[in-house]
Amino acid sequence: MKFADLGLSDELLQAVEAAGYTEPTPIQAQAIPQVQMMKDLIAIAQTGTGKTASFVLPMIDILAHGRRRARMPRSLILEPTRELAQQVAENFDKYGKNHDLKMALLIGGVQMGDQVKALDEGVDVLIATPGRLMDLFERGKILLTGCDLLVIDEADRMLDMGFIPDIEFICEKLPANRQTLLFSATMPPPIKKLADKFLTNPKSIEVARPATANVNIEQFKVKVSSREKRDRLVELLRADDVVSALIFANRKTTVRELNKSLKRQGFSTGEIHGDMDQGSRIAELDRFKKGEINILVASDVAARGLDIKGVSHVFNYDTPWHPDDYVHRIGRTGRAGAKGKAFTMVTPEDAEAIANVEKLTGLAIAVYGAREEKRPAEPRKPRSGERPRGENPREDRPRAERPASDARRPARQREPQPLEAADDGEWNGPVPGFLGQSIG
Repeated sequence: MKFADLGLSDELLQAVEAAGYTEPTPIQAQAIPQVQMMKDLIAIAQTGTGKTASFVLPMIDILAHGRRRARMPRSLILEPTRELAQQVAENFDKYGKNHDLKMALLIGGVQMGDQVKALDEGVDVLIATPGRLMDLFERGKILLTGCDLLVIDEADRMLDMGFIPDIEFICEKLPANRQTLLFSATMPPPIKKLADKFLTNPKSIEVARPATANVNIEQFKVKVSSREKRDRLVELLRADDVVSALIFANRKTTVRELNKSLKRQGFSTGEIHGDMDQGSRIAELDRFKKGEINILVASDVAARGLDIKGVSHVFNYDTPWHPDDYVHRIGRTGRAGAKGKAFTMVTPEDAEAIANVEKLTGLAIAVYGAREEKRPAEPRKPRSGERPRGENPREDRPRAERPASDARRPARQREPQPLEAADDGEWNGPVPGFLGQSIG
């Protein structure tokens, strides 16, 4: 199937082709027609499957017809993190370049002034994180009554971050007859309850088993002690063919300390975590994307949705606390059909966490550096002139069946034996002591 078979406009197809794509991914092939038919949709897709374009592309054609009004966005896309929201905005810029659509990005960490100004001028697409959207809504800076299309992206991540009450509040402020699209990597009960409450006869599609890791990613767990982790990571960074890598840690303090340590050892690294302001985070991501640095140390704020080409390795410096995060972390490599490697440091204290990961993914992760079982040794071939085994019944009998004379005598001092002459005239007894003395 080609993108041209999906009924997209010529202007949109030109933008898609200019971006280097001709064939849709499975999620795009299934979701785009449903969105075009204005149906509600539940899409279960693992990270890295191209789901962002599966709603961005049809939205551009749908919104091409209509008029924007001040403070009343025509469509709303909710994202759990600033990075994801930024990425979706980049997709709209890329694919909507041949359309007269106006977009606004509503995220925390930046001043509200420009965001409020954009809303006052009217926008077709509003991409927002729940916190900043709720803030502006409560200040009376935005109206949701004219929003006819809602996208809830990374719904399971919204759940993890405690945004579900905010999502429910926002949904209640939107028109009842809107179109709603819900995307998630997994479908836990709270997300199912949310979908049942706010979606109308949704079409459900699933392109991969929930929480299944990408088959293009070679996965390993590295058994270490807590003290060995940093040295082991350095060994892997130097030993394996690392082109570019993301290193994930559970704590922001660990991210900072690890980045400093790697810099001291000569690596070209940067860091990204929740304590950084949005401008600094975007700047670090840009450096990584441009190749100015080839290693980025990150907290889970960067685990979802970052579509960075050419990431060859992912290192979990800490085993993730939540098994879902494992799938999304390693999903930063092995994208768009490329191969990737993922290494997870596992200390004895991580036994339960890694077991939960393996239970979720249904995969027993290979232990890095584990030796293969030794094969049974092949029988030794007899040397030239040597009697093959099997021709001497006395030799080949099991030890228990051999006569007692074959058994080794206990280690004790033997009594001296009289010297006797052999039949051929040579001594066959013990060597006399004087023969072993040197002649002075």
